[in-house]
Amino acid sequence: MDYDVIVMGGGHNALVTAAYAARAGYRVGVFERRHVIGGAVSTEELVPGYRFDYGGSAHILIRMTPVVQELELARFGLQYLELDPLFHCSDGDTPWFIHRSADRTAHELETLFPGQGDAYARFMRDWTPFARAVNDLFLSAPSPLEMGKMMRRSGGELGMQAQLARILRPYGDVAREYFTEERVRAPLTWMAAQSGPPPTEPLSAPFLLWHPLYHEGGVARPRGGSGGLTRALARAIEAYGGQVHLNAAVSRILVERGRATGVELADGSRFTARAVVSGTHVLATAGALPPEHVPEAARNVRVGNGFGMVLRLALKEQVRYRVHHEPASRVGLGLLIRDERQLARAYGDYLAGEPTRDPPLVAMSFSAVDDSLAPPGGEVLWLWAQYYPFQLARGTWAQRELEAREGILNAFEHFAPGTRDNIVGELVQTPQWLHDHMGLVHGNVMHLEMGFDQMFAFRPFMAASQYRWPGVRDLYLTGASTHPGGGIMGASGRNAARALLHSLSRRGWRRA
Repeated sequence: MDYDVIVMGGGHNALVTAAYAARAGYRVGVFERRHVIGGAVSTEELVPGYRFDYGGSAHILIRMTPVVQELELARFGLQYLELDPLFHCSDGDTPWFIHRSADRTAHELETLFPGQGDAYARFMRDWTPFARAVNDLFLSAPSPLEMGKMMRRSGGELGMQAQLARILRPYGDVAREYFTEERVRAPLTWMAAQSGPPPTEPLSAPFLLWHPLYHEGGVARPRGGSGGLTRALARAIEAYGGQVHLNAAVSRILVERGRATGVELADGSRFTARAVVSGTHVLATAGALPPEHVPEAARNVRVGNGFGMVLRLALKEQVRYRVHHEPASRVGLGLLIRDERQLARAYGDYLAGEPTRDPPLVAMSFSAVDDSLAPPGGEVLWLWAQYYPFQLARGTWAQRELEAREGILNAFEHFAPGTRDNIVGELVQTPQWLHDHMGLVHGNVMHLEMGFDQMFAFRPFMAASQYRWPGVRDLYLTGASTHPGGGIMGASGRNAARALLHSLSRRGWRRA
């Protein structure tokens, strides 16, 4: 037996599971197909002097978990830099800021937009209990019992019946109920849209209603890039006796007598274990298994048609917004949207199979708080835009990449004219690029669509919702394909580790 636990994939959830198992004394081997650890939470110097993240950049929800503290990641080099303000909201003409302090945010809003600060304070009062209850649900294996407990704990001042009526609605409708000023409402709606579904989708209100969590946990950046988290996790695994293998793509999960017994790599080498954890996309897990062990439900998960793309820029000068508040404009995540129609048009283009020509943006210039990301006076700027289909109605992504890039740059020029003149290097991540290079099927950074039918106990499918693959003993699941979904949180990794360690300890397996 080569290992007690083999972990397939080196994304942050997979590494979290591996770190908990190694800390518990089990022999752990992590096998990552790429040359760098971290999956979509990784960082490299792609332009001389400029460090680019490959995927997720803002660390928000992980701050609402005990992962960093329990695994003592500060001991292994993780240093978080706090952001305040958390968000820079703007239509290009009237910027406003969401600070770590909800009271300060409401006060400034009231000054700028009379009545809207009071609305923000009421929104926070109404939905903070719900947001906390949702966070508790994220930290456990999903079940009808846990969801029932969440609803009982989350009533707050609204009461359960009034709360449920709003939860069942589209998040765009709930935003309009609270905020009459579109310049306030549109950025909040745009942030909710980061999970994928449009503002008109029923049952999507929770994407807006967990907004109070941003004030509770804050927003932070690992010094040196988003990969600082996964590098610390890898060091922790190795410090506890585990091994991390790069350029080690798993091609098959070995199954004997209905039990996962190890993996076979692309080069033909085999490694055995008492348990296997797959941290890859659920379809990649299915593809690595013998067909007789893949239920129909696993083949029928909804991946969707992509939804976003990223333009990562190295700039010779710092970003200068048209209406600039130094340095606040560059610190928080920029929620840059002119109006709600811009988001609606973008989604309409997506449904038509076209890259949107005028996207709303999330702008991230974290070199404002971390001087290790860019040379003196320079800047890294990452622009996330929606919506972009993986399968185009016309042409290929190779043919249309430049067009989509120009659309993103033109949209940003509305907020910060002259930015394109400062570009010295770039990485364009279309849905096709994300599919080909990051293993994100169809470019979906959430792995699976975040509709209600694929969340909680339905993620990735009902029989696999407890972090175990049905019909194959000792095969566990983690990652964005599982509850609670995509984003940098680590909750899936922690939940999977609890299921794994419970099983291992129950059987009396200990490190040799």
